[in-house]
Amino acid sequence: MKSPTTQFSGRRRSSSGTGSISSGSIHSRTPDHMTRSTTSSTYSATTTTTSNKSNNSGRNPVKIAAKTVADAFVSCFTLPEPKSSITSFGDSDSFKAASVASDGGREKRRNSGSGRGRSIYGSENNLTHTKEAGSLKFTMGDIYKATKNFSQSLKIGQGDFGIVYKGRLEDGTVVAIKRSKKTIHDKHSGAEFQSEVRTLEKIEHLNLVKLYGYLEHGEERILVVEYVPNGTLREHLDSVNGNVLDFASRLDIGIDVGHAITYLHMYTDHPIIHRDIKSSNILLTKNLRAKVADFGFARLAADTESGATHVSTQIKGTAGYLDPEYLNTYQLTEKSDVYSFGVLLVELVTGRRPIEPKKEIKERITARWAMKKFTKGDAIFTLDPRLERSAANSLAMEKIYELALQCLAPHRHNRPTMRKCAEILCSIRKDYRELAG
Repeated sequence: MKSPTTQFSGRRRSSSGTGSISSGSIHSRTPDHMTRSTTSSTYSATTTTTSNKSNNSGRNPVKIAAKTVADAFVSCFTLPEPKSSITSFGDSDSFKAASVASDGGREKRRNSGSGRGRSIYGSENNLTHTKEAGSLKFTMGDIYKATKNFSQSLKIGQGDFGIVYKGRLEDGTVVAIKRSKKTIHDKHSGAEFQSEVRTLEKIEHLNLVKLYGYLEHGEERILVVEYVPNGTLREHLDSVNGNVLDFASRLDIGIDVGHAITYLHMYTDHPIIHRDIKSSNILLTKNLRAKVADFGFARLAADTESGATHVSTQIKGTAGYLDPEYLNTYQLTEKSDVYSFGVLLVELVTGRRPIEPKKEIKERITARWAMKKFTKGDAIFTLDPRLERSAANSLAMEKIYELALQCLAPHRHNRPTMRKCAEILCSIRKDYRELAG
């Protein structure tokens, strides 16, 4: 296959080392589409019941089958058990659950922004937020006090948006404070700040970073968001802390991210496209629960009720994760997030970054290299060498790659929905746990 020919001049660097781009930084041609045919049969999650057959023999087989399917669907959206009993700020915070109803093929929120009921994304037991998203009002005095005048000792990150500090509010709540400044040279930061604020104000979910409040004061732009204490997924895949992220944890993280994006696409008042799904935008709690962050590039999806099929917009995202169809047509849909999610799945299995410039040419584009190995029956050679080559890991890897291949389809119509991705991953996890014992 040909290697991509996109060239990025003046590429902005992110904290992960991968360049975030806008349409103004694209030259020459866009990347070649992956040439792998997507006509292979779609992987579908199935669940079979093998026990209690004798006890069920006298019962109505239709009712038995219906119950089995219903149980399988509910179990698919059951959140994984925490890996330890450790609790910390960020681990116990949950989200505002939304009831959903079918409306012309699209499930929408019912009673938007109202009561905290039960849904497939949560239960009454884990709805513990005491602050509504974006409800707190801050002054610069509050921010200076929380960060000890933006002390360098509290600096925890830096990226395109500015600097992130760890802070503590007067009530003891630990938060992350994102600080950026208006400059005459930055024409886009203001729009990105407003986009992030508007998006974060609308959402509240266990696997999405929570907004507490924001402030614009003179040249200062401040976001006060949930503090997630365990670094990014990319840092864990790089073993920055010396520990190797095991396969079971990687699968749980993939499911968490799948739930988060499904919520954005289906259960908000208006579908939201994140546009920058990547491992460095996924934060982990101490219990290795994933929370999707950084909504600076987020965009409302097309209004399908009015007949629109896409949003025409400038290219924004990160090299290696960008949907090639979006690059070619400037047409943005929810399926662009699905493509990025496919790249993330490959990243979870291989441990590699989406673009590895130090590798030989045929291995530089990780997703392309891995999918080629998979279709040739050599997927095992792409598994992160730090992971055990067990029967359970191998089987789950093959199924994850089958899903990734669909997500990476060149044309959006051949990609599954994020909800389907989450369902399939839940089925893979069920089989994985049974085989791993």
